[in-house]
Amino acid sequence: QLATGYKKRFGDLLTYDVDEEIARFCEYRPRLASYCVDAVQFIKGVQDRGEKILIEGANALMLDIDYGTYPYVTSSNTGLGGIFTGLAINPTKVDRIIGVVKAYTTRVGEGIFKTEDTGDIGSKLQDVGREWGVSTGRKRRCGWLDLVVLKYSAAINHYTLLNLTKLDVLDSFPVIKVAVAYKSPEGEELDYFPADLATLEKCQVVYKEFEGWQKPTTHAKTFYDLPQQARAYVDFIEEFCGVKVGWIGTGPSREDMISRIK
Repeated sequence: QLATGYKKRFGDLLTYDVDEEIARFCEYRPRLASYCVDAVQFIKGVQDRGEKILIEGANALMLDIDYGTYPYVTSSNTGLGGIFTGLAINPTKVDRIIGVVKAYTTRVGEGIFKTEDTGDIGSKLQDVGREWGVSTGRKRRCGWLDLVVLKYSAAINHYTLLNLTKLDVLDSFPVIKVAVAYKSPEGEELDYFPADLATLEKCQVVYKEFEGWQKPTTHAKTFYDLPQQARAYVDFIEEFCGVKVGWIGTGPSREDMISRIK
């Protein structure tokens, strides 16, 4: 039925032999079978034994089908809720929730992006941050860090810690901005992410400016190795969102990561 449906849609553009395709996939089965388990029982067993489980999400919260910028979202729950419905994890045994966020904001594809910069700032963030898909070469949209979005994400995912990545991308900027609110056409300041995206579309961004540090951060090993202006930037993110920044990424390698967790 699936093959027939695709044939109707694509006609002669799609050529296939059903029996040949089934035979090909049957060859994969013995190779993959050893990696398949009854996931519910597997997860329950691991948790009952007190073993550690590390779960990594693939998409950001703003692509969540319930809490994201619908309709420009994916088809599943990308936030904390997806872990429980997707893996049958016992919610009482989750002890650390880490939010990973860049020191600036990016987005792939369509959808509202209030801090997007389509000029020199956005282009520089793209170039320095190498913001394009590895396989597709598709450029990511870039702009200043939107702390309103981050606080919204923290309210839904209940982060216990943040991992702030790519701080080094901001090293050469003389002035750095972060979004702290949205201002409606009537002059009302919203310090939260509104559920009505039509309202958000009409709003202007309220920014807070920081003096850039204009020094390399890549080889910093501790928080206090960072320039004072960079530390002030991190401190403000913590204060605004109410979540401690446990790690700070300062370069492309795995070693370029400052840990503030003992």
